[in-house]
Amino acid sequence: MTVTAMLTVAPLDDPEADFDAEIAAAIDALEEFDVRYETNPMETTIEADDLGEVFDAAQAATEAIDATRTMTSLKIDHFREEDLAVEEKVERVETHLGREAVSDR
Repeated sequence: MTVTAMLTVAPLDDPEADFDAEIAAAIDALEEFDVRYETNPMETTIEADDLGEVFDAAQAATEAIDATRTMTSLKIDHFREEDLAVEEKVERVETHLGREAVSDR
């Protein structure tokens, strides 16, 4: 079983919050969980063997934001009968493309 998730957390409506520092705190909170993650400009991709671990990691990332209001978005792809790493998902698409799934610009 593989659980892949897209997590976005951010402080909202808090002029005192240092946006970049708060995002860093949220990402750092993921280190306490049995998840693999990769941060991109718009979200962090999380991979785990257990759905509960993804929910716990997302909750910790949300709670790590020190702001009066926080926005969290969590999108989950739960493979219940197959192990499929995030790299494999991309490789499957790249096979059809015949190239890497990134631009050369």
